[in-house]
Amino acid sequence: MIPCISQATTLSTSFEADLSAYSRAGFSTVELWLTKLEAYLTEGHSADDVLALLETERMTPLAAATQGGLLLSRGAEQTTHWDHFMRRLELLEKLRVPTLVVAADFVTGLGEDDYQRAAASLERAGSLASSRGIKIALEFQKSSPICSCLETALVLIAQSGAQGVGVCLDLFHYYTGPSKFEDLAYLTKENLAWVQVSDLSGTPRELAGDGDRVLPGDGDFQLGPILDHLGTIGYEGGVSLEVLNPMLWQVPADRVADMGFQAVQRTLGRWDRSPAPGGL
Repeated sequence: MIPCISQATTLSTSFEADLSAYSRAGFSTVELWLTKLEAYLTEGHSADDVLALLETERMTPLAAATQGGLLLSRGAEQTTHWDHFMRRLELLEKLRVPTLVVAADFVTGLGEDDYQRAAASLERAGSLASSRGIKIALEFQKSSPICSCLETALVLIAQSGAQGVGVCLDLFHYYTGPSKFEDLAYLTKENLAWVQVSDLSGTPRELAGDGDRVLPGDGDFQLGPILDHLGTIGYEGGVSLEVLNPMLWQVPADRVADMGFQAVQRTLGRWDRSPAPGGL
């Protein structure tokens, strides 16, 4: 498994400063935060500038996050989300990013037919992404009315029959939501597309929000058995540090990246296969 870091972990830092800090800390791979990437582009930079920056810092983008609104949006909102999705696919293809994280929708008043509609939307998204060489990673989120656990995410993927779609296993949502340890048995090397890691300390799981995340190993999650299982099924992709904690955003990116790199390496243990700088 490959140590990786999400730009959400240093959200208050500039796009360029992120990559420089990550590289100095020892990371060779990054999960791009799409809103930060798009803000960088609106400042007058181009996709070629991004590629040049990645090459200079010897960083490989393994994934990008997060796209929402695809599964159940309707009308004008649906058009807006899908248009945005198409533009992002074009950009990610240029940047040679192989995986896009798609979040479950937050829509209330759902019926059984909404699951069928979500599965159809997922199939469409997977087909469009696959045509550009990109895999979709569906992220279940503990508060999502339609997809709050690992089992439901895997069922939606199976029902969609989509090619190039797998699950994003965010261990924060896994631990604080209704997922069960036995759900991990349904994961395979083929249907596991991406992994995000963090921890939680001193907060009841029912009350925990993204801002309560801490570095892996600093909290109470039993991460070792899960990562051992992922290694056993042959998962060799990225394990991305995603700690959306506002307190960390006040710390210099170099320090966060350094602490994060050490934490991810300790967490991965014998499954760590850090790539050589600048490539996989």
